[in-house]
Amino acid sequence: MRNRGWEFQGGHGEFRLKHPERSSYLYFPLVNEAGMMSAISPNLHGEITSGHNTFLMEPISVEDLHNSKASRNFWVHVEGYGAWSVSGNSAKQNSEQFTTAEENSFMEAGFLWHKLTRDHRESSLRAETINFVPVTDDKIELMKITLTNNGNDELHLTPTAAIPLYGRSADDLRDHRHVTSLLHRVYTSEHGIEVQPALSFDERGHKANKITYSVLGADANGNAPIGFFPETEEFIGEGGALDWPETVIANATPTISAGVSLEGYEAMGALRFETISLASGESISYVVAMVITDDRLDYTRYVQDYLSEASFDALLAQNQKYWSDKLNTVSFTSGDSEQDQWMKWVTLQPILRRLYGNSFLPYHDYGRGGRGWRDLWQDCLALMVMEPDEVRNLLFNNYAGVRIDGSNATIIGTKPGEFIADRNNIPRVWMDHGAWPLLTTLLYVHQSGDLDLLLQPQSYFRDTFIKRCKARDLAWTLEQGNKLTTAKGEIYQGTILEHILLQNIVPFFNVGEHGNIKLEGADWNDGLDLAPNRGESVAFTAFYGSNLLELFRLLMQLKERAGQETIEIAEEMVVLFDSMAGSISYDSISAKQQLLDQYYDNVALTVSGRKAKLNISDVAGDLKNKALWIMEHLRENEWISSKEGYEWFNGYYNDDAERVEGDYPTGVRMTLTGQVFTIMGGVATDDQVGKITSAVDRYLKDKKIGYRLNSSFGGIQQNLGRAFGFAFGHKENGAMFSHMTVMYANALYKRGFVKEGYEVLDSIYRLSVDFDKSRMYPGVPEYINEKGRGMYTYLTGSASWILLTQLTEMYGVKGYYGDLHLEPKLLKSQFDQQGIASVETLFADRKLNIVYRNPQLADYGQYQVKSVIVNGAAVTVKNEGNGVLLHRSVLEQLPAEGNAELVVILGS
Repeated sequence: MRNRGWEFQGGHGEFRLKHPERSSYLYFPLVNEAGMMSAISPNLHGEITSGHNTFLMEPISVEDLHNSKASRNFWVHVEGYGAWSVSGNSAKQNSEQFTTAEENSFMEAGFLWHKLTRDHRESSLRAETINFVPVTDDKIELMKITLTNNGNDELHLTPTAAIPLYGRSADDLRDHRHVTSLLHRVYTSEHGIEVQPALSFDERGHKANKITYSVLGADANGNAPIGFFPETEEFIGEGGALDWPETVIANATPTISAGVSLEGYEAMGALRFETISLASGESISYVVAMVITDDRLDYTRYVQDYLSEASFDALLAQNQKYWSDKLNTVSFTSGDSEQDQWMKWVTLQPILRRLYGNSFLPYHDYGRGGRGWRDLWQDCLALMVMEPDEVRNLLFNNYAGVRIDGSNATIIGTKPGEFIADRNNIPRVWMDHGAWPLLTTLLYVHQSGDLDLLLQPQSYFRDTFIKRCKARDLAWTLEQGNKLTTAKGEIYQGTILEHILLQNIVPFFNVGEHGNIKLEGADWNDGLDLAPNRGESVAFTAFYGSNLLELFRLLMQLKERAGQETIEIAEEMVVLFDSMAGSISYDSISAKQQLLDQYYDNVALTVSGRKAKLNISDVAGDLKNKALWIMEHLRENEWISSKEGYEWFNGYYNDDAERVEGDYPTGVRMTLTGQVFTIMGGVATDDQVGKITSAVDRYLKDKKIGYRLNSSFGGIQQNLGRAFGFAFGHKENGAMFSHMTVMYANALYKRGFVKEGYEVLDSIYRLSVDFDKSRMYPGVPEYINEKGRGMYTYLTGSASWILLTQLTEMYGVKGYYGDLHLEPKLLKSQFDQQGIASVETLFADRKLNIVYRNPQLADYGQYQVKSVIVNGAAVTVKNEGNGVLLHRSVLEQLPAEGNAELVVILGS
């Protein structure tokens, strides 16, 4: 596929883009596990932070990338030619961008480093600027600028590093911008400038501050700057600006040296280096460090560890190896090497979201930091493949966020398993939240065979909200903590299985007047937030129905594999298993609601702490009955058709209890979400799946932007959600929303509609790499807008789903209660010319290179697994569906170190 923008260089994901400044909204992530989070643009704009209240550079949105004059600038005053910015971020260079005087420039990037090269047209001076965040325990970003004289004449250069030091909370950007500058205490040392505000001045209160923000620098030989411009107003001069500062333009001599203290002004990390002469062909480098520390800088250590070219180069090599090793945990090799490399960047994205949350890049969903409940579970899908060692603990800790009423905490702490009682008094429940943990936990159980996790005890979350946020416990206070207690005041714990059962069985009874589960505050689509009273989510009723069926199967496996004859649950929960103690009619909405109200009353404030022991087969049977009722109910009542004869499932009811989808005066209304979960969960029959795909192609598929999240509803929907206030074709209102589109592909693959699923996935890839329209670096965006531009790049849960779908469905590598299940669903075009496609992944604590050999180049549906050879020896496998099962013990006998090769022979 021809790419008219960036191009991959080599075979390891590195890419190059000429004249990157010609594209707006571009940025690149630089991050480490220590908590340094940076974003860098083609002109070295962006932000540097360790959290919402600790920004070294000014917090920004994407509009600031081209409107703000701030950046990680490095100026060179070239004698005879004047001031020049190595990043291109000067008033003169910006004005030349659209003229024939434009300079040559290009950026290169890899995992995770960013390089900008720019040529000074008049003097033939070339600048190469590399930025990265080292994989150390420090919150630091490093930048190396290498200046090379490519001309014939000797050049006389005066360099100045210039990074604005914001040094405070994002909350101070507007409300207290000047006042908080009065708190700045600025110190100069031999190699740089530190800013330590006297107070933190934000919503947490005016407290003494220790956090320090620093800019340090040295040349390649370790020579320190010769002076500083630590105040912004002095640096830019009267009438000047960050993109045309007087001190640089006039090549002024700095008056501030090391050992000076200043206070009360906006700070500037401006370091002046000695004037040098650079002969033809000669180069010189400078290293600049941008640092956030918990107190005043350990100056000697940072200079020694970071401020030399040798240290920079060694740390860069370490950084490249670190990210390469991490991403090599999973890699795909097919007939399309460019797509394989693109997948490397998709594979990186779930890790980025773990580190950034949904914040701290120029596009952000949650500007104050953190992730939501749904994110915790969906990010774990990819982490199970990428970083499996900690997944068990993450899953276990996450269940501590479940409330006893089946809802969950909505404020997530920064540490695993940390949930914070609501401090904003916003009573809201997303009805889909209970559905995701089972999906993620099942993947873990299948990958590991660890059924024991289900029986581990865990606490429940508690705050002022009770009865699924429909009431408050006015006597509850923060001092009581955020864990559910018994009547005796002891912390109550139930098994992980009890948490899962509760999350999925409570919604079964929480139904609206059409018998579907209530929409409440919203479901997966947060934009459907205006139907809390009579709204219903048919889509997630299907999801919960399939979950209940999965729980039935899980309990039977627990009985068969672990010999578990009974389970223990809180005695108050017994009423929810109604078929075991006097069944109610599931067709009766009032009976369901009354039973649920009875349960709410029993657990509103505390629980008894007593457990009931139930027969596991009886519990499983109860769940199966509920699941089958949901499936039949949806097939009978929510299967609709248009006047044109297309058929699909209705997805929602609005707050006037009106069916949302179907024929309307403004046109046909249809949602993709309503189709995904009915297909994925088995509600749709095979015949219905075929009809759904035809309807989707008719009403949602668009040649320009792929599969829309919904068709046009023809105006705002105050009885459904804010999403319809967005312009059609943007975000949750009719954009190609990657997350649901990928899940649509996943559902199709699961049901054996492989060609249709591949077409959906391939459309996302082609939209993302069509740089002329998408204007984004490699990876998948949150959504594609009406113009085809990729929006909210890097931080999207869709990356986890692409990785999961490609590995477990397309390449057919998945677990089955700890055993390895191989069932490839690859099309003929996905094999190379020799009929080979392969994937490397972790399973059973072994690195496996799984090679599919398709010597006849047969298409999907024309081949099956004939044999499996492990490290050269044929092994016994068991047929399972359209694939085979390889017992875990076979893999555990392999050496733990090194790669094991599994050759899978395909044939007719």
